[in-house]
Amino acid sequence: MTKTVLPATEVEDEDSDFKPLTAQQAQEWRKRHPAFSVWRLVAAQALVGVLVALVVWLVSGKSHVALSAGYGALSVVLPSALFARGMGRIKNSGGAVLTGFFGWEMAKIALTVAMLAAAPKLIASLSWLALLAGMVVTMKTYWIALWARPGVRKTD
Repeated sequence: MTKTVLPATEVEDEDSDFKPLTAQQAQEWRKRHPAFSVWRLVAAQALVGVLVALVVWLVSGKSHVALSAGYGALSVVLPSALFARGMGRIKNSGGAVLTGFFGWEMAKIALTVAMLAAAPKLIASLSWLALLAGMVVTMKTYWIALWARPGVRKTD
């Protein structure tokens, strides 16, 4: 078994492309890219969920269909809030962040599955299509919120 070792000049070329930011450059970058609160995203998801339920109610005229869509949105919002709260409590220490991320993501998935499994028992005349529509539209809020946040399109 032979090992291929890159010549020293090629290794140096790969490393030379990286240039750390100065303190002033880092401060300017932070001004152009403000921190984004995950709670604003959860609130945006909740708002979209309410809007989806209202639109479904107006279009269908049936309250149980609107309730199904609202429950679908809720099955996205509650797990997202759980995940945001859990991740917010993790201290920034190497492996703890990664472990916490996977742990809270699993909790989020488990809560979503549990809510979907409970849906037929909680909602009379459940409309799975409306529930799915509420879930999908609410989940897509991530992309809209990330695209619309301040500072995204500003470039030098």
